Amino acid sequence: MRLTLVLTLLAALALPANASAATPRIFPSDTFTVKDKRQVTGRRVKLRGPSCKARPSDCHDRRLLNRLDGFDLDPRIEVRFDRKVNVSKVTPQTFYVQMVGGGPRIGVNRIVFSPARNALYAQPSEFLHESTRYRIVVGRAIGGRRATSRFTTMTATSPLLRMRGQLDDGSAYDAAGIPAAQRGLDFVRPDGLRTVFPAAGVVRIRRFNDVGQAALQEEVVPNTAVSNAGTYAFGSFLSPSWLTGNRVIPQVPTRQASKVRGREEVGFTLIVPSGTTPAGGWPVAVFGPGITRSKYDLFLAADENASRGIATASIDPAGHAFGPRSEAAVDSLTTGPVRFSGFGRGKDLDRDGEITDQEGVQAPRQPDSRGSIGLRDGLRQTALDNMAFVRAIGRGVDVDGDGTIDLRRDRVSYYAQSLGGIYGTMVMGTDQLVGAGLLNVPGGPILDIARLSPSFRDLVATELRNRRPSLLNGGREGFTESQPMYTDPPVTAPARGAVPIQDVGATSNWLNRPGSPEAFAPLLRLRPAPGVPVKRVAYQIAFGDRTVPNPTSATLLRAGGLFAVTTFYRNDRTPSAGLDPHGFLLDPRITGRNLGQRQVVEFLASEGASIIDPDGGGNVFETPVADPATMERLNYSLPPATGEPPPSGSMIDAPSDAR
Repeated sequence: MRLTLVLTLLAALALPANASAATPRIFPSDTFTVKDKRQVTGRRVKLRGPSCKARPSDCHDRRLLNRLDGFDLDPRIEVRFDRKVNVSKVTPQTFYVQMVGGGPRIGVNRIVFSPARNALYAQPSEFLHESTRYRIVVGRAIGGRRATSRFTTMTATSPLLRMRGQLDDGSAYDAAGIPAAQRGLDFVRPDGLRTVFPAAGVVRIRRFNDVGQAALQEEVVPNTAVSNAGTYAFGSFLSPSWLTGNRVIPQVPTRQASKVRGREEVGFTLIVPSGTTPAGGWPVAVFGPGITRSKYDLFLAADENASRGIATASIDPAGHAFGPRSEAAVDSLTTGPVRFSGFGRGKDLDRDGEITDQEGVQAPRQPDSRGSIGLRDGLRQTALDNMAFVRAIGRGVDVDGDGTIDLRRDRVSYYAQSLGGIYGTMVMGTDQLVGAGLLNVPGGPILDIARLSPSFRDLVATELRNRRPSLLNGGREGFTESQPMYTDPPVTAPARGAVPIQDVGATSNWLNRPGSPEAFAPLLRLRPAPGVPVKRVAYQIAFGDRTVPNPTSATLLRAGGLFAVTTFYRNDRTPSAGLDPHGFLLDPRITGRNLGQRQVVEFLASEGASIIDPDGGGNVFETPVADPATMERLNYSLPPATGEPPPSGSMIDAPSDAR
């Protein structure tokens, strides 16, 4: 009896190491929100801190986040412990996310443990539903005490749907001062000359770019779209604009519609097939060009379309095609040289006297208070411009001026390359008038594209340098983020200063989700928006893409369940293996160009019913992708890190106290 009592007391004194552990603190949580009836979710984010004097950039971000109606759809979960934890204990049974009210458990990946913070970071292995309540569960095995948190995801896609609704009911045009008679396409110069040319007589097409200097810069437009082309046409239409002068669509409560701010004259290019126009007109495919590119890429993207009886048209993304003084010229055997406005959409936003090939698509850069908005609203506006273009086509288009309709009102499809595939996914997910679309080499979110790409990583470094305080911590291009990808093992020793960079990355992705393609991908086939049918879509991705890296394409495809309709172009198995395959749809140097366009034209001609294997079962095109896990890797070698130390003045150990 006495021995039993002694053993019991000893057992009580010899407590397990985790018995006194504090309950872990979890973010996100609805404790960091307030009720707001103006929001779809009924809630609004309300984060505290940080010090606006010590960390002004974080303070700006917090103000932007506090206008949202919920948390990210791919949230970076933070669990704070009072001691080091065993990351190997993280399993789908010990750490998961689940819809409130039931549903399958969603495990986590992309795991990071920060010893400096005693914080465990992870993200759900599945993209979450928007405007939905979830709970996070962290089991005893990880940190000694079970912990839970409930949170509500943000409304991401309905703001764009509401703006599209303003196009449909006409209120956007009314607010922009565009009368009904001016809502179609215009092919006429101010002097009355129609900018419509017989293709057979066109010797060359030139453009004269307004780069902010007195003299315009001349360049020849490459043109391979000659087979069965009957007419090359150039013109413009008026599109409502929701952008402020700073290229931002101000955040409004999600039950409200954003305000139209003005209008813009948007230029277009058009190729009409030769031959007799069919009854009702030619079916139309709208092409979306990529970053820094323009509507003139149409002449490289439509080699076979006219031969299959498809008219093809394109507009510039917001902020592209240089400044407003830009012009185009067609040298024709039948008309002689004709010069006319190119309707450049670029703006000298930074007032440095220069206009770049994409200046005007992005919000002001860091350290501006809107710096973290990035491309979000430029992409949304570009999606809306394409919707307005589709509606202008639907009003009836007489290209040659003979009094008959040349383009079908009711059969408009879409295809695009790179950035065009990014905003094109947004168009396809929200526009009920476009039923079929093929998207070439898109990805998301934008920040992940930039930090993983050798082409854009320096831009991320500049943004981190310009934050106040700077977050550069040394490494490749000046920073090291220690951020694992979807299939990577946990990171348990992140580089000094890496976790604050991860904080900023998570904030940026959260803020940009309403203008990011992976948020719209579920609308295509999994969960269509009200009034929008399930779409006929196909994707083309290039193995080893160094501009839009494969893991970012995989993010988009996973979010929408789209691997089954995806073709993987294996440039590594071709003579052009040494080139970045990103431009394979347009670049004549890349082996897969002709076959890639053949898949496009078959898809368009069938209205999305046919996704052919371009090389007939060969090993260059995988249709569908043979192993989706292959896309979770970069599939190219990164240059070695320089190992330079962080610059003086950087705040590489910034605490995570924004809650």
